[in-house]
Amino acid sequence: MSSVDLNFQSVDSSVDEPVSCTHFIQFPAASPPDVLKKIIEAQGLVNHGGGGYFKETDRSPLQFGIGPEGSVEAIDNNSNPNSVRNISTMISVMYTPDAPLGKFLKLKSRSLHILQQGKGQVVLIYPDGLIKSFKIGHDYKKGEISQWVVPSGVFKACYLLPNEEYHNGLLISEVVVPGFDFNDCELLSGKDQLTDLVAEEKAEALKFLL
Repeated sequence: MSSVDLNFQSVDSSVDEPVSCTHFIQFPAASPPDVLKKIIEAQGLVNHGGGGYFKETDRSPLQFGIGPEGSVEAIDNNSNPNSVRNISTMISVMYTPDAPLGKFLKLKSRSLHILQQGKGQVVLIYPDGLIKSFKIGHDYKKGEISQWVVPSGVFKACYLLPNEEYHNGLLISEVVVPGFDFNDCELLSGKDQLTDLVAEEKAEALKFLL
């Protein structure tokens, strides 16, 4: 295998893929395939309802405070608990035929994603309404990517694509810096907000990701 075969593309240079609602989303399975179910149980992953199975696998013990304008502050006894963040967190996320979709959400933190196994598609919506959609996988010659970064304030969604290599599953590791906190997470509220971001025609095509 040449060095060219090992190269992977960044989000900026990835192939922009059309977005389409898959069979998994239209007709979700009642449960994951047995082989994936065993992995879910062995890793202790939980279906959180927003899409996929997940487990937090690391939370840095190091913490810092966030000031009123986003400045970094030392923590003391007078610090507001709602402004304290861990340096980083990491989770494992698995999408399966019964939980094939991660709905649009955005974080105040930067999130780094590493594909472990399977195939999927990611859709990003930037604050100016730009849409970026790309396939994730290990076939770099076809424009798939296996590592991607979602900047702060960008809505992201992810959905499962058919694949034999991981029994129609998709396993991703995600690192959030500063660490994940529910106060920093926002779900797209619905079709009206989506339309405000990308206009009516594009919102209609993306509404299945809400």
